Amino acid sequence: MSTRTPWLRPLVALCVGALFFVPLYLVLANTFKQSDEIPGHPTSPPWPPTLDNLEAVLTRPDHLFWVSLTNSVLITTVSVVVLTVLSAMLGHYLARSRSGWAKGITLALLTGLMIPAQVILIPVTDVLKAAHLMATVQGLVLFNVAYYVPFGVFVFMGFVRSIPIELEEAARVDGAGRLQIFWRVVFPLLRPASASVMIFLGVWIWNDFIDPLVILGPGRGTTVTTGIYRSIGQYQTDFGSLFALMFLATLPVLGFYLALQKHFIKGLTGGATKG
Repeated sequence: MSTRTPWLRPLVALCVGALFFVPLYLVLANTFKQSDEIPGHPTSPPWPPTLDNLEAVLTRPDHLFWVSLTNSVLITTVSVVVLTVLSAMLGHYLARSRSGWAKGITLALLTGLMIPAQVILIPVTDVLKAAHLMATVQGLVLFNVAYYVPFGVFVFMGFVRSIPIELEEAARVDGAGRLQIFWRVVFPLLRPASASVMIFLGVWIWNDFIDPLVILGPGRGTTVTTGIYRSIGQYQTDFGSLFALMFLATLPVLGFYLALQKHFIKGLTGGATKG
């Protein structure tokens, strides 16, 4: 089929690329456009371009963007670091263990992957209230770790199975303990899988809206997503500042992806050859 229609694959790629580019274009164009021009001409190019929207966001009296950015960076960084380490250790144990406990834990984690976060949000808030962690950053981080750890575990399990077990057996013969084998032999080899887990979970946690809105509560904490929501007034909206907030909110996670992209594909496909 590909020899008969060599133009089909590039055409499909072009259409898909254009579909994803449209929202990016709207954000970029309206970020550098006068705010009063956006409602009437949202798709027109920004001419002449202006930095007024970015300046208005960065110099807001309530420091909405800077407070939101600080909270998002803190929550995302702590959550991703804890998730990566915990998922790697648990994924390594489950991939190497043949006990009934390991199979039961794997089944429980698989069940967790099937449950949307919104379904368990009310019970989670009850648990956090009982632990006096509701409306705190610690409570939101704990929720992120508990909810996203199944995904990280299954990525690491697939990658660990592609690592020769003889490396661990050789280290064990040399007298290394379990933790030494994991940190000195296994974990350095999990760098591609770690990059994939960090990118996926970092983007998901950074873009999360409903969970920070409910767990942190109104006025107790603002992330970049809830900050964009709270910048919308009841009777009027400054569309220029709104698009500027969205533009600035994407820059950190975009830079994070670019820094780890060389390991990204390798980490996703590393566990596909064995298992």
